[in-house]
Amino acid sequence: MPELIGPLRIKVAWGMSRLLDSGARVLAMALDREGVRLPRLRSAHVARRGVVFGLLGVVPLLVVTLSISGHSDREQFLAVFSLLGFLGGLFLMVGAGFWWLSKEDIRRLRDWGTITTQAASVTVIGPVFVRSGLCLLVTGAAAFGLYHLVDAASYGSWLYG
Repeated sequence: MPELIGPLRIKVAWGMSRLLDSGARVLAMALDREGVRLPRLRSAHVARRGVVFGLLGVVPLLVVTLSISGHSDREQFLAVFSLLGFLGGLFLMVGAGFWWLSKEDIRRLRDWGTITTQAASVTVIGPVFVRSGLCLLVTGAAAFGLYHLVDAASYGSWLYG
């Protein structure tokens, strides 16, 4: 991580930058010399956010599934939607590869303006792919499980359709 020398440059919540002494306490994100927000992203935080987004995506999936009236149409919708899990797995592998390539220089999407070369864009794209991959993987797995629940539902039940 780059050293911070002299006054610390702080990005304030409403978008204004200020120079503050390094001893000042402000609830804001600090920037390093390149203008990248500190602290850098951590894999656990990115993974947690991806899983939470995926779980939130299950709610509309359930609502849309229950709004489809025909049993075979409902099963077909869930079968096609569960293929998102494979796409999520692919995104997750690509994102993990990009994360590995960028080593310790992992940046947020807000730090896109700090990128100076084409190769440095991997530092931003890696976390985006990991988060998107986990979101799709969780939603696809939920659709796959819901498909099997609908398939095993007895005739005339609310889940059967």
